[in-house]
Amino acid sequence: MTSIIIIFWVLFFVVFYTYLGYGMILYLIIKIRRFTGIRKLSVLDDSFEPVVTLFIAAYNEKEFVEQKIRNSLELDYPREKLQMVWVTDGSNDGTPEELKKYHDITVLHTPERNGKIGAMNRGMAFVRTPFVVFCDANTILGKESIRRIVRLFSDPGVGCVSGEKRIFSREKDTASGAGEGLYWKYESQLKKWDAELYSVVGAAGELFAIRTELYQEVEMDTLLDDFIISLRIAQNGYTIQYDPDAYAIETASVNVKEELKRKIRISAGGIQSVFRLRSLLKIFKYGVLSFQYISHRVLRWTLAPLSLLLMIPAGLMLALKDGIFAFHFYSVLFWLQLLFYLAALLGWYLENRSIRLKLLFVPYYFFIMNLSVFLGLNRILKKSQSVNWERAQRGK
Repeated sequence: MTSIIIIFWVLFFVVFYTYLGYGMILYLIIKIRRFTGIRKLSVLDDSFEPVVTLFIAAYNEKEFVEQKIRNSLELDYPREKLQMVWVTDGSNDGTPEELKKYHDITVLHTPERNGKIGAMNRGMAFVRTPFVVFCDANTILGKESIRRIVRLFSDPGVGCVSGEKRIFSREKDTASGAGEGLYWKYESQLKKWDAELYSVVGAAGELFAIRTELYQEVEMDTLLDDFIISLRIAQNGYTIQYDPDAYAIETASVNVKEELKRKIRISAGGIQSVFRLRSLLKIFKYGVLSFQYISHRVLRWTLAPLSLLLMIPAGLMLALKDGIFAFHFYSVLFWLQLLFYLAALLGWYLENRSIRLKLLFVPYYFFIMNLSVFLGLNRILKKSQSVNWERAQRGK
């Protein structure tokens, strides 16, 4: 039974460290660095205004074209220094035709659909500016987003800059909306600390930018293009920085079913990325970057979900020995585990009946986040995950 106790606490440590412990350690390191004066400070040039390309890979986004163009023209950046490139490969809803109504926009279109990364690889050959900003057609950028991103590139050691993804919240959020919003708030804080320690570990595809010269063509079956592109830049010795005031806003998934569909693809892409970026696991070669990458990303897509699953039988075995209805230490822990999953199940039940109890949003969202890893792994093993993005339905 001693071995079961050890296994249980190892599993518990993996879960705790992945979701809370790493953040706590980051916080302490940052506080110590600030107190001792070791804090990394870059001298940034606020007058830095290079020519920039706003790059949008869009598939059947006609309904968002007018809104996106208007938002792009209202950005606080010199209009003559902001070029726009839209790649609409495979779109058959009139997106290319709608875009051609506007002047000074480069529209690249082929009838064949080769996925987002295929569009990016093809479109990047037409980019002539030193910096390129990638964003989605269905997002709204904050007015100063481009200026704030470009400012960070005045540090020559910065190769990539990630903006912040924000979820438009409504008073009557679905479980997916509230859960996703809370998740991204926590992620935003971790990214701030990651950037201050050394580098963010992966950019948000909704809004990120790179030095054009650092772009490397990515494998055509890549699922998380933003993650692979940004981490390969970091592998080459540059840092990925982050500015939460450079942001892209989008609405949450219309319901948890749609959010799960999105999460499964992301999880499948995460597992694929762990394999393709396996050299980043060499902590003696990449140092702090490896520590951040393993702690913030790898564990979430590998050991943490598995540990959560294995904690159930391990906890049950300890509870049975303890006396499952005696409510001693291990039996209480087991009932708390069970209560958590029952709360997630109740959240699912109520969501399907349009009854929203915010207390249940967090366990429900946390559950589908981890469930998506197993479903994503299944798709990877079966090679059934298409590279073509199937967009989740978003709330209005």
